[in-house]
Amino acid sequence: MAVTIKDVAALAGVSPSTVSRTCKNHPSISKETKEKVRYAMAQLGYEPQTNLHTEQVTQMISIILPPSSKDVYENSFYLELIRGISQFCNARGYISTIVTGQDDEEILKVIQTLGKEERMGGFIILYSKQDDAIIDYLYNEGLLYVLIGKAKQFVNQTIYIDNDNFLAGKEATDYLYHLGHRKIAYIGTESNLYFSAERKAGYQAALTQHGLPFYENYCVEIDNRSMNNNVSFCALLEQNPRPTAVVASDDILAVALEQACAQKGIAIPENLSIVSFNNSLFARITSPQLTSIDVNSHQLGIEAASQLINHIENPNLVATKIIVPHSLIVRESCRQYEE
Repeated sequence: MAVTIKDVAALAGVSPSTVSRTCKNHPSISKETKEKVRYAMAQLGYEPQTNLHTEQVTQMISIILPPSSKDVYENSFYLELIRGISQFCNARGYISTIVTGQDDEEILKVIQTLGKEERMGGFIILYSKQDDAIIDYLYNEGLLYVLIGKAKQFVNQTIYIDNDNFLAGKEATDYLYHLGHRKIAYIGTESNLYFSAERKAGYQAALTQHGLPFYENYCVEIDNRSMNNNVSFCALLEQNPRPTAVVASDDILAVALEQACAQKGIAIPENLSIVSFNNSLFARITSPQLTSIDVNSHQLGIEAASQLINHIENPNLVATKIIVPHSLIVRESCRQYEE
C-alpha cells in the first residue's frame, strides 16, 4: 500500500496540512518541525505528489467565529465578514466552512479535527484578543491562518487584515468635539478584544489633544455576555455631570444605550449625541438613525480570503498586513451642543 501524507503526519505527530506546507517549504513552518516531517518522510519513503490531480483537489477554508453562546451570531458585523469571505472563496473555487463554539476548548476540538483533513487550506479568525489559545495552537501546528484584527502573538509571522481602530476612535471623538461637546463618554467591549481597546485609546488621545480631562467613570466596558443588561448604561447616564455625547465601539452597544436613554426620558440627540461603529443594519433601523463609523466589514472579509488563498497558492509569500480604510457616516444621532 502506498504511503500517504496522513501516514507521514501520524509518524511526525503533526497535521497533514503541515506536511503539505513542509513539502512546499512554507515559511510559516518552523525549522524544527520541517526537520521532523522530513525525517518521517525519509523513514517511510514518502515522495510528495505533484501531479495535476493533486493540484486540482478543492481546498477548504474554515472561518472561526469568536467563542460565544449566542450574542456573536446576532451581530451583523460578523455576517458581513462571512459574506465577503464566502463571495471570494466561491469565485476562486474554494469551499468555506464555519467553526463556532461556546468557548476556546470547544472550538479547539473542531480545529484539531479539521487540521487532519488533507484538503484543509487554512483558517480565517474573525477576531483578535489577548493570549489566544487558538492562535497558539494554529501557529504551533504550522496551520495557515489569517487574522481579522491586529496580531499580538507571532506578529511577524501572522497575516492580518484590520482597520486603523485607534484613528477611527480618535476621529469619532473629534467629530463630537467639533460639534461643541466637552463631556464625552466611551462604551466598549472587554479590553482583551483589541479593536475596542484601540478605539478607546483613540478616544483618550482625542481628549488629550483637545485639553479635555479623562474620567474613568465616563468609560464603560460591557462583557459580550451582558449585552442585555442595562445596569452599566444607567450608571453612566446617572453621572453628575452627565455626559452630553458618547462614542460606542459597536452599533449593538449604541442601540442598548438608546434603550436605556428611552427608559430615563433622555432624548437623542437633544440630550445625548451618539457615534457608533460598524454602520450595520442596527445603525439604520434605529430611531433616530445612528451616526456610525463604517469599517467596511464586507471588504475586510474579501481581503482576508484573498490573502489566505494567495498564501495557499504561493507558499513563499511573506506574511502581509493590510489596513482597510474606514469612513464616518453622519445621520441623526448627533447634534450641535448648546449650553
